[in-house]
Amino acid sequence: MTVVGIVPAGGSGERLGADRPKAFVVCAGKPMVEWSVEALSAVCSRVVVAVPPGLERRPDRVAGGASRSASVRNALAVAPEATVVVVHDAARPLVTSGLVRECLEALDGVDGVVAAMPMSDTVHVSSPDRLIHDTPDRSTLWSAQTPQVFHAEILRRALGEGDSATDEAALVASVGGTVRLIEGPSDNIKVTTPTDLRLAEAILRDRC
Repeated sequence: MTVVGIVPAGGSGERLGADRPKAFVVCAGKPMVEWSVEALSAVCSRVVVAVPPGLERRPDRVAGGASRSASVRNALAVAPEATVVVVHDAARPLVTSGLVRECLEALDGVDGVVAAMPMSDTVHVSSPDRLIHDTPDRSTLWSAQTPQVFHAEILRRALGEGDSATDEAALVASVGGTVRLIEGPSDNIKVTTPTDLRLAEAILRDRC
């Protein structure tokens, strides 16, 4: 089994108010993307990062695409040796190598595994004019995180057939793949706003 990590890192950082791509904003002393690469490198034989075009000067850096799926596709294209793929957001710097291993161990018997959190809030489905259209049973709802782990063969097929999903688990499920949910930690947050960045820095500094 050859496990390759892929880190989509093409976000603009606009909502973060950053003057550079989000993945390269400094978080607790180093660029945010480096925390993810470090955690994945402890488990994966190789980690490929999809970066904004023009920043692919370092080894195992490739230009990202116009969509998340395109970025993952570009990264996977330079890793033909992969039999298992770990996809992890650069904007989730609090990931641990232990969580990556948990996802890999849960891959037995299924096509993919995604770390996720059971929804604790009530979720409403809105009509076009912002009236409540439906209220799903929250006991069936999970909020997806990363890492997301897949057998490489089905991920390649899913990426070849779709390009509109917001994560790879949805793509793999759309081509008939079985994707297992495992509960991720509550601190595996995605950094989107300045408040998120401050929280991530505080947790990372506390770990160190």
